[in-house]
Amino acid sequence: MHHKIPTALIRKILLLCLYVAAFSACKKEQSSGPVMARDDAAFTRYEEHFLEDLWKLNPGWATSVGYHKYDSLMIIPNDKSRDQELKFAKVNTDSLSRFDPSQLSPGNKMDLEIMRSQLEGMQWNIETLKEYQWNPGSYNVIGTFAYILNENYAPLEKRLRNFYQRMAFIPAHYKEAEKQIKNPVAELTDLAAEQHLGGLSVIETDFADSLKKTKIPAAEQKLMLDRAAASVVAIKGYAAWLKALKNDKPRSFRLGKQLYESKFKYEIQAEGTAQQTYNAAVERKKHLHREMTKLSKQLWPKYFGSAAMPKDSLDLIARVIDTLSAKHVKPNDFQQAISDEIPKLTAFIRSKDLLTLDPSKPLVVRKEPGYMAGVAGASVSSPGPYDKGGNTYYNVGSLAGWSASRAESYLREYNNYILQILCIHEAIPGHYTQLVYANKAPSIIKSVLGNGAMVEGWAVYAEQIMMDAGFGNNEPEMRLMWYKWHLRSVCNTILDYSVHANNMSKEAAIKMLTQEAFQQQAEAEGKWKRVSVSSVQLTSYYTGYKEIMALREEWKKKQADKYKQKEFNEKFLSYGSAPVKFIKEAMFTTPKIDNKNN
Repeated sequence: MHHKIPTALIRKILLLCLYVAAFSACKKEQSSGPVMARDDAAFTRYEEHFLEDLWKLNPGWATSVGYHKYDSLMIIPNDKSRDQELKFAKVNTDSLSRFDPSQLSPGNKMDLEIMRSQLEGMQWNIETLKEYQWNPGSYNVIGTFAYILNENYAPLEKRLRNFYQRMAFIPAHYKEAEKQIKNPVAELTDLAAEQHLGGLSVIETDFADSLKKTKIPAAEQKLMLDRAAASVVAIKGYAAWLKALKNDKPRSFRLGKQLYESKFKYEIQAEGTAQQTYNAAVERKKHLHREMTKLSKQLWPKYFGSAAMPKDSLDLIARVIDTLSAKHVKPNDFQQAISDEIPKLTAFIRSKDLLTLDPSKPLVVRKEPGYMAGVAGASVSSPGPYDKGGNTYYNVGSLAGWSASRAESYLREYNNYILQILCIHEAIPGHYTQLVYANKAPSIIKSVLGNGAMVEGWAVYAEQIMMDAGFGNNEPEMRLMWYKWHLRSVCNTILDYSVHANNMSKEAAIKMLTQEAFQQQAEAEGKWKRVSVSSVQLTSYYTGYKEIMALREEWKKKQADKYKQKEFNEKFLSYGSAPVKFIKEAMFTTPKIDNKNN
């Protein structure tokens, strides 16, 4: 399912606002003073100033990571606010250049590089990408309001008053958005209208329902509801304006090679280029097809007896996968099957000694909350970096109310084999386990500017270490179905690059996904929609996985007969959600302090 963690998803939405954000009215001096000391203590102090200024520029993003000082504020997106953003980026790039990386601890050195890359990316977004002109969805503010309403970080009355104060900015925000948009991407325009109208209930009904649960005086409640009504008018007005917009020369949704390479550089922070990663993914797909052909030939007699084997290898693989996909749970048992999987995964990891799991941080399995409903399957909700003690939830969707044919198609995709792999990816030892380790790393920078390719790459790598350790009793069926699932990550990269940099058509994309990645038609159609409204993020799964595997091979060579998988896994995770290339550098750098022990 490769669900994004909901808080991370909110952060992605809010990251879009980075291009249209600026300082709030209170103009505290930015971190431009001379950095006298250059050691770790000075750097830690500097980081605190950096983050404080970043949150003032981006109050919505701050809310989503659990920093609630600016919950009542919103930035109006205009030329002035973008200028403030650029000034922040340039001033802080200058401040960072005054630190000598060789004088910093490996963790702080990583933070410095991550911050530098973030600041360069900010400048590139504003000056070159200019998404504020062509992506009307980048102005969507509803996600932050949903967060304030749904996360219990403060008493309800306090959260509702912040919600009310924040709504004061909504009419001006959308008036300004209309001035900024020029020849927008048609697909993104449609999506923005749809998402604004789809999210309206947060302000239109959920806010009023929450008010009823409080002792806020009636007169004050009336003011709050009046402002909510005015906000609804502004948001509906923006959606109507988008639908009526005369757009004779819309920008193509395809980024083009040059912008794609730059965006890949800033977002993925890989060792190689987007083109090199694409080339590697094409080779990986060929390798997977060869392995899947071998396994399908081996399994054919078991499932088809003496029936003639298809000559075409892709047809052969598809027939075997189709037969195995019939093994799935009943719609009503879907949630229970996922809940039952967690203790099995935990026991397997302990028996194979793959990783130390922290028993004091259990994963809370729960039915998907109402405000997240609509996508069945599984996802992880994690506490923000400022609330490391909060619960981590494994949200499990329900198929209740689905038609029999829709449920059947879905369950064939998430059959008994894939369901187990999904739990590995989302929970243990995937996203959830990585998160527990990341929360132990002291750096907040790595949490708030976390590298998506490392996070997703680890979850894909986690699947492989489980398969290699014999998960699923070493059955060829399990390995074949993991290859099918793994092809999804590989083909995400091929699809994204082919569409945005090489003009791949919708027909060619659907054909590749259904015939070469063995996906259901509905799955492929959904992926086409995703690639037409996003770029680069789809490459994060395979890129991160590829780099972790390459790093492990190098580490094995260095360690020789001292190599232990568990040690590698734990050392890798100990650095937090940093780009793999920075973790690699830290792992291969011997700290000066350790010389006497070597």
